[in-house]
Amino acid sequence: MRSEPVVEPVVEPAVEPVVEPVVPEPGSPPAPPPLAVRDLRIAFGGGVDRVEAVRGVSFDVAAGEVLALVGESGAGKSLTARALLGMAPRGAHVDGAVLLSGSPVTAAHRGRRIALVPQDSLSALSPVHPVGEQLAAAVRSVRKVSRREARARSLAALDRVGVPAARARAHAHEFSGGMRQRAVIAMALVNEPAVVVADEPTTALDPDVQDQVLAVLAAQREATGAALVLVTHDLAVVRQHADRIAVMYAGRIVEHGPARPVLDRPRAPYTAGLLASLPDPAAARKTRLPALPGHPPAVTDIPPGCAFAPRCPHTTDRCHVEVPALRALDDGRTLACHLEHPA
Repeated sequence: MRSEPVVEPVVEPAVEPVVEPVVPEPGSPPAPPPLAVRDLRIAFGGGVDRVEAVRGVSFDVAAGEVLALVGESGAGKSLTARALLGMAPRGAHVDGAVLLSGSPVTAAHRGRRIALVPQDSLSALSPVHPVGEQLAAAVRSVRKVSRREARARSLAALDRVGVPAARARAHAHEFSGGMRQRAVIAMALVNEPAVVVADEPTTALDPDVQDQVLAVLAAQREATGAALVLVTHDLAVVRQHADRIAVMYAGRIVEHGPARPVLDRPRAPYTAGLLASLPDPAAARKTRLPALPGHPPAVTDIPPGCAFAPRCPHTTDRCHVEVPALRALDDGRTLACHLEHPA
């Protein structure tokens, strides 16, 4: 007796309503940005053992804009990035506000309105499921669509980042590092989030592959209009891809403003020190690179006053006792430094 073939029931894709653009009334307040961070603080422990790893970070990111968070290891960049998605480490005490278009971020927003491009693509992808299947599962986790529609969306997302449809059946270990990073970009963007957080997305990739991955990320951001927070220590990447830059040190933003002015004429001594330590292609080959003295402080041992004071060449007595407030300058940037006319 012949058995009838099993036919997967057809589930009609959810019809997404067409939303007409809202034209604000004259004099009405502007729409909130896709991402707004207000006085973000992340601490560990309690009582006398309480330590703050992120201390009062605030910024906005507009639609289609790239904000780069830069600084040395331990500055609090990745911890800030994770907190934007509600993914702070277990045991962390998070205060302040992270707002998506004016609404507090929740776990339900991850993958739908805000998404992460992680640093380690191999750990981010399942080793036992084909890459295309993982993207389809990401689609179905936030959209009521059939498996067929989810597969179609996943293949389209992979195609947009340059991964051939035939590779959708491959597993993560069968991809090169660059192809894996393209796959996690596709996964982050498959549901067209309004905000994308890319945490060191080119770590451990060679320069050519880095350029390819960043070009893919830029093209997808331009196509979708997503706001992008780019976490990196590579100032060359920042110069090429960022609209604005926030320089972090010891859990605080010490300089924040349009990328080109900050990079061409840094006002914070820490920013100036970072830029001075970059290789100069025009310099003689045996020229010794200047380096910032000392090391960033551990979160358990942040000095009083300005945290950068022990390493700063322009320090005064005030710097060792008073934490500098982040103040607005007349050129559109903000700065945390006691110097009256820094840099």
